[in-house]
Amino acid sequence: MEQPILQIIGMLHGDIISREDAPKNYDESHRIGTLEIYPEFQDGLDGIVVGQTIVVLFWLHKSTRDVLKVYPRGDKSKGLRGVFATRSPVRPNPIAISELQVLAINGNQLEVSGLDILDGTPIIDIKKKIGR
Repeated sequence: MEQPILQIIGMLHGDIISREDAPKNYDESHRIGTLEIYPEFQDGLDGIVVGQTIVVLFWLHKSTRDVLKVYPRGDKSKGLRGVFATRSPVRPNPIAISELQVLAINGNQLEVSGLDILDGTPIIDIKKKIGR
């Protein structure tokens, strides 16, 4: 079986430096930051416009990869659940998904709001939001 190769396309810059400081989800956040897309991928930004909501996939490089059960949102009253039934950042492939609003575009940098991801987190993909 062919092994997938993950291509990092950029880096997130923001003011969230610890998991404790991070909002639990992008839809609970008004935090602003910058998606720096590496120059060799800048052409892929063509068509993104200010005001648009984009879906960004991040590689949670600081997350634990060997945990399969968690308490949802850290709430022990909810009981343990499998990570695939939660949005927990700890999982075998620590991929996060965020819907972010584009506030400004400056070359290979997108200023966005709605951040719930740590500063310095690698970006693995950007997609157009479906619907609405």
